[in-house]
Amino acid sequence: MDHSLQAKYGLKRVINASGRMSILGVSSPTDSVMEAMKQGGQQYVEIADLVDKSGDYIARLLGCEAAVVVNSASSGIALSVAAVVTAGDPRLSLRLHQEPVLKNEVVMLKGHNVQYGAPVETMVFLGGGRVVEAGYANEGRKEHIEQAIGEHTAAILYVKSHHAVQKNMISVEEAWEVAQKRGVPLIVDAAAEEDLHKYVRYSDLAIYSGSKAVEGPTSGIVAGRKKYIEWLKVQLHGIGRSMKVGKETTFGLLQALDEYQHKADNSEREKQALEALQPLGRLPGVTVRIVQDEAGRAIYRGRIQIEAAAAGMDAREVNDLLREGEIAVYTRDYGVKQGFFDIDPRPLQGDDLQVIVSRINEILGGIQE
Repeated sequence: MDHSLQAKYGLKRVINASGRMSILGVSSPTDSVMEAMKQGGQQYVEIADLVDKSGDYIARLLGCEAAVVVNSASSGIALSVAAVVTAGDPRLSLRLHQEPVLKNEVVMLKGHNVQYGAPVETMVFLGGGRVVEAGYANEGRKEHIEQAIGEHTAAILYVKSHHAVQKNMISVEEAWEVAQKRGVPLIVDAAAEEDLHKYVRYSDLAIYSGSKAVEGPTSGIVAGRKKYIEWLKVQLHGIGRSMKVGKETTFGLLQALDEYQHKADNSEREKQALEALQPLGRLPGVTVRIVQDEAGRAIYRGRIQIEAAAAGMDAREVNDLLREGEIAVYTRDYGVKQGFFDIDPRPLQGDDLQVIVSRINEILGGIQE
């Protein structure tokens, strides 16, 4: 693999074993996606026409009424909230943070109000909404949402994410039942989800990342009911102007979506590749296991569990040394306080896995034969 571009600008080689993470550039699009970006970027189009036609195309693929390309799933949250609190009123949309918005409450489960690189609530506030938390950190029920709905409720926001609390939380289907019963729009943040068809069935607006499962350029999709998508498009001339999407991004995303419809399931092959980590289990204090994604997706990762007393250092220290090496190795490190980190095989390229094994071996002093 040629790392000359990184070297030109003084950047480290990075091995991404953490998954589709924004801090590392999320994913690596295919040559055909990059070619679509090149061709799209080198020609002129009427952007308003591209917004409409690309949205129509995506809506047909996803099986919903309407859609719009946005520049990230985060902006998708802000723009969706702005759409529902202004009800698409042009003056209110243009003066979003100047005029009082009376119906601005966005109800969400406490266990869904997470920090994913930015707080979900920050995106809600950016869209002119005000978060009303329902339920508890360890319990989110239908009645918690229902009891939080009042005359100022603009929407319910449901976050489907591995960052969110999974235990004792209602499903998206149950949240949808409450929304329909009470006549309140439901926004679903499904940024990293792989099933693009499911969430448009159980929401008024569903938000996906264009660069995570889909592996397109940095982008997002908001899809759902036509009325709300039209309200959202009004925001593109308000706060959305600072989140605009280039034509090259839109063409790249459309190509990635076309390819995603026919993408092979590589989970078994990726699971098999992780067997290369097993020799690390011979290091003192190290246990290697294969685990499935906590949000139930068909994603398998290698879990490196480190027992500090036997290994001579704890998981956090090993993880820090991996990240700070000459080649920066980023693991999925949510569990370091519990003594483990995970290796996500999906973004790995070339000899990445071999480098990870040799680096861990080096840090922990080598396998004792």
